[in-house]
Amino acid sequence: MFDHPSFDAHEGVHAFHDAASGLRCVIAIHSTALGPAAGGCRMWDYASGADMITDALRLSQGMSYKNAMAGLPHGGGKAVIWGDSHTGKSRELFLAFGRAVESLQGRYYTAEDVGIDVADIQIAGEETAYAAGLAEGEDASGDPSPVTARGVYLGILECARRAFGSADLNGRTVAVQGVGSVGGYLCQHLAKAGARLVIADVDQAALDEVAEATGARIVSPEAIYDVEADIFSPNALGAVINPDTLKRIRAKVVAGGANNQLVTPEMGEKLREAGILYAPDYVINGGGIINVAAEISGQYATQWVDGKLGVLIDTLGNVLDEALSANVPTNTVADRIARERIAAAS
Repeated sequence: MFDHPSFDAHEGVHAFHDAASGLRCVIAIHSTALGPAAGGCRMWDYASGADMITDALRLSQGMSYKNAMAGLPHGGGKAVIWGDSHTGKSRELFLAFGRAVESLQGRYYTAEDVGIDVADIQIAGEETAYAAGLAEGEDASGDPSPVTARGVYLGILECARRAFGSADLNGRTVAVQGVGSVGGYLCQHLAKAGARLVIADVDQAALDEVAEATGARIVSPEAIYDVEADIFSPNALGAVINPDTLKRIRAKVVAGGANNQLVTPEMGEKLREAGILYAPDYVINGGGIINVAAEISGQYATQWVDGKLGVLIDTLGNVLDEALSANVPTNTVADRIARERIAAAS
């Protein structure tokens, strides 16, 4: 663990197993310097336990940076459950997961992420007081995906303003990778703004629904990288910006809701060298955790969420401007600011 390439002085990495329900879970807590760790739970059918641990380590570090950049009183943590989200879910599984979260005694708050929905977290919440993004109960905030998508859309406008000289998306082509919870809502915003959409996903039903609603053109998951587009928007899983895909991306902007989009931090410099403006993922996609943090506070208020989201988008704009002015990668600027905020709290 301690010489794992994704280990970054994490405070704790906790493995949980429940034989009765089949739960196999890792909860990684990267930092609690700013407050209790907060981050969603992902369910994925990993190829190996090593892949599962890598995901937990990277995602939890990303949550530390995300919460810091959003100005939230939370550190970074993430839970991952090893299993097929289409066939492996059960009430018993999520009750066991809730007990796992509860055992950490408030050092980590969970919510929904890829493969997990509000109903799953609602079940976990029967066993823990540290579940958020709930659909029922006082101050319940519900599905955070619409707020995440709204933030990504506003962030895309900031990128367009700098890359194209205007935030007007009318007639611009956006290649959207992933049209699930966040990507689907994002497509609605983009279509309303007049953008031409090209979409890809492994879920044909989701593709058909979005295409019917927005007029989007569907391509295969592999072909999305080759689309002639102004903006490439990753909204599925991570590590999609790598040496192989970078050669194929035709867009001038990369901005989307997926976590850990860069396979390594060095890809930020490669994007800059290629003349592509990159919106650091943990900055542009922070809307969802803002919504969850409002619920955790016990005083959920839409006005507070909107205000925090506005500040976050201003922060993204400042990151982009500093990077462009200094001719450095945008992720380098964002990483520095996030680390400074965490260090100041420490």
